[in-house]
Amino acid sequence: MSMLDRLGCGYLAIEDHRHIIEANPTARLILGGETGSVQSLTELMGALKRLIARAPNRPALGSMSWIVIGNKDDAPFILNQAQPADVVTPGISVVMLVDLDAHLQPNRYMLQRMFGLTLAETRIALQLARGDQPADVARSCNVSRTTIRSQLASVFAKTSTRRQAELVKLLALLALLP
Repeated sequence: MSMLDRLGCGYLAIEDHRHIIEANPTARLILGGETGSVQSLTELMGALKRLIARAPNRPALGSMSWIVIGNKDDAPFILNQAQPADVVTPGISVVMLVDLDAHLQPNRYMLQRMFGLTLAETRIALQLARGDQPADVARSCNVSRTTIRSQLASVFAKTSTRRQAELVKLLALLALLP
């Protein structure tokens, strides 16, 4: 999983404001809706145009544009970032899609090395980072809530956190690391 995908950030490269030439999996997911059904670059461009049409501010896309999406039903916010001429490739625009509902995902291997977490503890930490509750984790792992509580206590001890909110905040910050 690439860094942008772990951060819940979509990326599109658009040629001459008409054709998408590159898109990461998160952009496909954001533009494809809940099903993530948008696959072809032509379908992606159509979905991007529909997203832009919902925005109250509709500036033309610049060489570097950011589209911030809150709730799926809310209007997106679009802003263009000024780029120095030597950074911009003529004819290519970059569009970054930021989904405010996305949960940041730290790198599982980095978590294991940094804190000495077991595979089960890492799985719990990642599920909590995605917004799952301990009861949801217990169901998805097919284990008792007591087992999850015990493993979560171990995760707290190893990460020097005391509460689930502290752990989730730490995991979000660690998602910025490679």
